[in-house]
Formats: sequence, C-alpha cells, structure tokens
Amino acid sequence: MAILVFLTQLAGATMLLLFAVRMVRTGIERSYGASFKRVLTRNNSAIGSSMTGMVMALVLQSSAAVALLASGFAAGGFLSFPAGLAIVLGGDLGSALIIQILSFRLDWLVPLLLAVGGWLFVKTERKKPRQIGRILMGVAFILISLRFLREAMDPIQHSAFLPAIADYLVRDYVTAFLVGGALAFVMHSSVAAILMCVTLVQIGALPFSAGLSLVLGANLGSALIPVWLTRGMDIQARRIPFANLALRGVWAILCLFAANLAVQAGVLGVGYQGQMLVNAHLAFNASLLILSLPFCQLLKGPFERLLPDAPRRSEPEARAKPASALDPQLAETPTLAISALKRELLRMADQVELMFSPLLTLYRSGEIEQIKAVQTLDHEVNQSLSDIRTFVASLPIEKMDKKHADEARDVLEYAVRLETAGDVVAKRLTVLATELQETGKQFSHEGWLELQELHEKILANLKLATNVLISEDIESARLLNLEKTEIKRAERDSRKRHFRRLQSGQVDSLETSDIHLETLRAFREFNSHIAAISTPILYANGQLLETRLIEDLPERERNTEV
Repeated sequence: MAILVFLTQLAGATMLLLFAVRMVRTGIERSYGASFKRVLTRNNSAIGSSMTGMVMALVLQSSAAVALLASGFAAGGFLSFPAGLAIVLGGDLGSALIIQILSFRLDWLVPLLLAVGGWLFVKTERKKPRQIGRILMGVAFILISLRFLREAMDPIQHSAFLPAIADYLVRDYVTAFLVGGALAFVMHSSVAAILMCVTLVQIGALPFSAGLSLVLGANLGSALIPVWLTRGMDIQARRIPFANLALRGVWAILCLFAANLAVQAGVLGVGYQGQMLVNAHLAFNASLLILSLPFCQLLKGPFERLLPDAPRRSEPEARAKPASALDPQLAETPTLAISALKRELLRMADQVELMFSPLLTLYRSGEIEQIKAVQTLDHEVNQSLSDIRTFVASLPIEKMDKKHADEARDVLEYAVRLETAGDVVAKRLTVLATELQETGKQFSHEGWLELQELHEKILANLKLATNVLISEDIESARLLNLEKTEIKRAERDSRKRHFRRLQSGQVDSLETSDIHLETLRAFREFNSHIAAISTPILYANGQLLETRLIEDLPERERNTEV
C-alpha cells in the first residue's frame, strides 16, 4: 500500500512540476514572444549568440524552447548554422542556471508569489501584468511541486524498496544514465527531470553517484527533445539540433565514465549532497559551451554533408499556385462545403501573411520589383474573396441548417476582412515604402524600433488568428481579442513618443513624421481586420458584450444630454 501511495504522490508532484514549468514559459511567450526573432537574430558572433541563448533559456525556463526557436529561424534563413548552434549551447547553460536558482529552499517565497501573482492574473485585464501574474504563480507552483516531491519520499525512505533501486543504479551506472535520458525525454523538460533528481539526492533517497549518472543521462535526453520536435521541419532546421545532440552526447558519455571512475576511486562523491549535483550539472554545461564554441563554424560542413539540402524544385513548380479548395461538387453537402470554405480561408490568410511579413524589409531596403511582387499578391487575395463569395452564393439554402448557414456567413465576413487587410498592405503600406525609398529618408532609431516591435506583434497575431480559425478555441479567441487592445495601446504610445521626439527637434523624426504616423494607423487597421476571426466565436459563447457604452447614465448627465 505504501508503494501505491508513493507512486500516486510522485505522479501528482511530477505533473504539477511539468504544469508549472509550462505555465511560466507560456506567460513569457505571450508577453514577449513577438520579440524573440529580433533578439535571437541580432548577433551572429559565437560568444554573443551563446549569451543570447543563455538569457533566452533563463527567460523561457526551457533549453528545448530555445532550440526550437533557433531551428525555426535557421529554416527561414534568418540565422546561420554557427550562430544557431551557439544559441542552443548557450541555452543549455541557461537551463542549468535555472536549476541552480530553483534548487535553493525558497518555500518562504511561495505565499508572496501566489498572492502577488494571483492578484495580477485575476484582477488585471492588461496583457503584460496578467502574464507576469501567470509567471509568478508558475514559479510558486514549481516550488510547491518540489516540496511535494520531498514529502512523497518520506513514507518509503526507510523501506527496502527505495534502497534496492538506489543500490542497483549505483552498481549499474549505464542503466542510470539511460534512465535519466528517458526521464528527460518523456517529461519533455530537462529542468523538471533534473530538479527531480536533485531533490531525490537532497533528501537522501539516492546517493550522489547515482544522481550524477541520472543527470548526465538527462542532459542527453534534453538534446533528444528538439531532434524529435523538429523531425517534420526543413533540413536547415534539423542540422542544429543534430549537431547539439552529437556534441552533448559525446561529452555526456565521456563525463559518465570519467565521473564513475573517480567515484570508484574515492576521489568524487564522498559526502556530496544535492547542491553538489547542481554544481556538477552547471560545470558540465559550462565546459561543453567553452569546448564547443570554437568548433561551431567547423561543424557546418560535416553536418551539411550528413544532412544535405533537398533538391530544388524547377522554376515552374516553385511558382505553381496552390489549387483552390472550393470544389463546386462539395456545395451539395453542407459539412464538406464549410470545410472547403475554411481551407480556402486558410490559404487566403497565408497569402495575406506573405504580403505583410517582408514589409519592414521593403521600408528599409526594398526594390521596386519586390514592392510590386507584394502588390501582385493582392490580386490573388482578391480572387480568393471572389471565389469564396461565389461558392457561398451557390450553397443550397434548403439543405443548410442554421448552424451551417451561420458558419458560411462568418467565413464570408472574415474573407472580406482579409481582403481589406490585403488592401491595407498593397494600397497603403507598399506606397509608403515606395515613397521612403524614393526620398531616401530614414526613421529615427527609436521610431524604427517601435515599428519593428509593432510589426512583430501583428505577425504573432496573424499566426494566432490562424490557430483560432482551425481550432475555434475560446481561450485563444479571447487572447486574440485582447491583443487587439494591446495593439491599439502600442500604436497610441508610439504616437505619443513620436510627438515628443518632434518637440525635442529630432530632424529624422520630422522628415518621416507623415510616413511614421500613417504606418501606425495602417498597422492598427490591419491588425483589427485579422483579429476579427475571434468575434463570432466569442459572441457564440457569451464572451463578448454587444456594446461598451455605459447603459445607465447619472440623472444629471441624462438631463444634460436631453
């Protein structure tokens, strides 16, 4: 019975730990996720990139998340292989620093974190304070889960069960190494897996030598996570996780045999506790980073030969347009017709994203041909709207129930919104880009950073809108609707800062004032159109008010109004 209670408590504590780590990461991604691309791609030196990766891992509390971001940007051509590998190696060191911080007994912080975090999350509607509350509560839950882990060990600490397992892992350190790797991979979190191992050593449930083998194995398992998660991505994205796996795997195996030889010789492990295990984990990652950084550039060639690029498609194939999803034969079946409409709407959203993504590049260094290519895409968006309108008009009303009819109307309304968003890019923003190129004017440094940040946020909202369209998830729809308010606030703040720069006499702000203000207005309008997908979902689930006006005016104001 004691074993069953132990396993139940262990499972509960582990799930709480995983949930808490994810909660912290989600809060940070929702607050600052739009800026990750700029942060990761701004420094291509090996040392600078590794420091960036370390900071990002500290922020996200996940080296796997940093590896995924680096791989994605490498696939898009925004990040070179050496810089991406340096970021991933730095991310692993940052993850080790997180464990160093969380390994201290910080139970006294839990009530404060819960009180402040809970108040921010429940009582505030602004995005960033709310997500800061989520982060603080997540850290509190991590500390609570670690306390649960320690308490779960108490009933069996003096039984024959745990010492038997501990003795076996001490004798067979290769098995302990593999168990640690499997644990990190299954949990999909090296932070959670290593914190669990450290806790077991701290309370005396495992000896230091067994914990060290488990932690080294967890380092190998953590390198397997991004390899698995990027398996469906382009070759350029997969090279970085594979290179990290090779470096980390070789170093982990060498350290495993060296450490256990030292333990058997009595040089290492006598009287060591959990904090020494954390220090060993930190030393492993720091030494790996120092030894590997000089080879980041040299590894590019071998991994390009090991994972060669896919053969390029011929020019006609590369330019072939995806076929429309609107098959007239599907119009007779309402369910299939709605599915076809949503697929076409997704294709339309992708076209709008293709138009909006390179916009700041056009502002900075765009050529006339590039600007015209973006404007040409608008014709395809217009054609998609025309096809959707024709398809909806052809649907047999007598076969459509109210639910399907409402869905068809919502799709058409959002298609109109997307077409209008495309017009904002093609007829306003690209015209402003042309004017900027012809005059040779440049934004102020502060103004350019504000436009970059706003552009990144809207791109993130575009992806969120696509997710809402596919999943119809209420929480995502609420987040997208809140993001619309955030974009309005960011646009208003940028406008105020721009006016302050004009008052201070900045020449570059004065020269580009009209373009800056018009870009802000266009960005806000574009975001409003793409965020409209959340409106019908929120209305249908009672999550949106009909009006924001105050219904009952005070008597004095009512008389004044009359």
